[in-house]
Amino acid sequence: MNRPPPCLLYSEDDEWAGRMVRCLQAVVVVRHVRARAPLESILERNCTTVLLLDIRGASTLELLARILATWPPTVVLAFGEPGSDPFRAAEALGVYAVESLQADHRRLQAVVAHALDLLQVRVENRLLRDELERTVRRGSAARPAPAGEPASALVARRFPYAARHMDNVEALLESLAEAVADAVLVSRVGLFCRSRDRDDFRLRAGIRCLEDTRELTYEHTDALVRWLERHVHMVFRPHLEHIEDPATRLLLLQTLDVLGAEVLVPLQARERLLGWLFVGHRATGLPFEQARLEQLNSIADHVSTMLENALLYEELTVQKSLAETLLQTLPTGIVAVDAAGVIRWYSAAAQAILDLPAESVLHQPVEKLGSRIADIVRRSLLGETAATPPPLWTDPLTKRTVAVQGLQLLDRELCLGAVALIQDQTAQQALKEKQEQMERAAFWTELAASMSHEIRNPLVAIKTFAQLLPERYNDAEFRDDFSQNVTREVDRLNSIITQIHEFAHPPQLKFEAVDLRGALNKSVGAVFPSARRNGLAVELHLDPHLPFTWGDHRALTECFAYLLTNAREALAQRADARVTIRARAVPQPLDGQANPRLEISIADNGPGIPAEIADRVFSPFCTTKARGLGLGLPIVKRTVVDHNGQVQIDSTAQGTVVTITLPQAPDGAARPADQAATAAEPSDQGASAA
Repeated sequence: MNRPPPCLLYSEDDEWAGRMVRCLQAVVVVRHVRARAPLESILERNCTTVLLLDIRGASTLELLARILATWPPTVVLAFGEPGSDPFRAAEALGVYAVESLQADHRRLQAVVAHALDLLQVRVENRLLRDELERTVRRGSAARPAPAGEPASALVARRFPYAARHMDNVEALLESLAEAVADAVLVSRVGLFCRSRDRDDFRLRAGIRCLEDTRELTYEHTDALVRWLERHVHMVFRPHLEHIEDPATRLLLLQTLDVLGAEVLVPLQARERLLGWLFVGHRATGLPFEQARLEQLNSIADHVSTMLENALLYEELTVQKSLAETLLQTLPTGIVAVDAAGVIRWYSAAAQAILDLPAESVLHQPVEKLGSRIADIVRRSLLGETAATPPPLWTDPLTKRTVAVQGLQLLDRELCLGAVALIQDQTAQQALKEKQEQMERAAFWTELAASMSHEIRNPLVAIKTFAQLLPERYNDAEFRDDFSQNVTREVDRLNSIITQIHEFAHPPQLKFEAVDLRGALNKSVGAVFPSARRNGLAVELHLDPHLPFTWGDHRALTECFAYLLTNAREALAQRADARVTIRARAVPQPLDGQANPRLEISIADNGPGIPAEIADRVFSPFCTTKARGLGLGLPIVKRTVVDHNGQVQIDSTAQGTVVTITLPQAPDGAARPADQAATAAEPSDQGASAA
């Protein structure tokens, strides 16, 4: 609670006051008061405090005399210049202590600590006097109270106007305070409650409340809050004598004094303390009768209900506002329809994309947005799965390229409606077309460069032999060289044309259950025949129980052969050359959502891929070889993607690892007979080396 602290400091000298606050912060919390009126107001409500008084002011001695006469429980420590007239006058008035303005901080802390002890003694004496008075008054009978107007009639007559402000919590609370004041005829009313974004209790509405009341803050751990949560009953000043615990009685009494209240009523809803209502003296000056207290208690129940509803409404309003703002600011257009297909929500982005104003489509059938969108939304209402990715089309009126996805809105199994997500793909489509144009231009540029390089060499050789043929025609050895070299160069040209043709026009894939062990063994046999390994070690670690994949056996064999060829060429000059081939089933994820996969890795201990081409190794015509078009890895990438797989290359100076993941074949897929022989070769298990 941010109630007036047990130590007040009155001074117009801010510098000295700041030094005092810092000096005493280890002992007590000090509140600095600069004006006389607020000081007297605080003492009027709570005189059980220690007052540090700067007596250098012109009228300070007169204020000191008034404090000692009016609020004797206050423990006063005066501060001035030693030997001055105000200093001697303060001593003569009989204050607890008079100290120098420049007193040592240890002495100050000790004096204030003793003053706090004295204050505690005075509080205990007050409790003893109160206990004695309770004993004297005990047994006296209360006078019968006249019957008041029923609380239900008061609520029906006074509270309807307050309920009109349910959409504005602050206005509602002010109206409730006015209604309470009018209903029970009191001069002061205040409402403490939580706010939406804070967990503490503050005064949020009041009539003629004391000036400092709005500065009070009660944390949820405050003793008053905990007491109200435990006891949940009205606190009435004359009834405090019935509370047995002196500390609790003093706490409640001080709270009533600080608030300037006679009655405090907790506001409870759903086993949760919402706050409390307090009222001052009756406007007539007469004490509260029992009937009037019962009316106030009943009125507090109605205030609790209205306050709870208002706080819930405030929270819902904020959430709705945030949701609407979020939906309106999204670049994706959003159209929501009810179960009958009537448009209930139409975002600003949807208006901009479709070029249809909201007033022309809201509360209208979804067909107002066009047949394509209407068809998607109607299908979503029927529970049909939306296409992924959503189809694109160009609107004939706006010339925008849009994509629309429909989603059904369900509450358990009840269809509440559907929502259409409309994306303007015009800019993305234009960018994609421009990128494709640039890629095509780059493709043809690289193709021309590669072709000119690859074709020029065979043509130069053929031209050279053709130029020498007339003068060396009678040389039989030359004619043999001519025949062999020209044939070889023509075959090389034909190979180049074949590679380009196959890259541009890949053969149709024939999918079946494929044993990867057979495809790998076949590729190893083609690229690394045993007679030509020349010390290169080839290690195969293939799972003997490796499941099948679903794909084209020929295409996968060719894919692995390209990778093995690259590994062989990278190891051409290495003495300890080694290629390691592994194939295994990837463990299925715990959630069971992903399909089971197979993993194939081909690793070599070569020099790795140069850093300057590492990012474009899958681009056509990217190669570091003196000969070759650089189509091997692009074909590998296309083959893996066509098989719904993934390929990844990790290359360092210690070697390169190419990892391919492919989906497993469906359960029960038959094993093709032509794969049985290659799968059963001895090299499919363990390791083999030459």
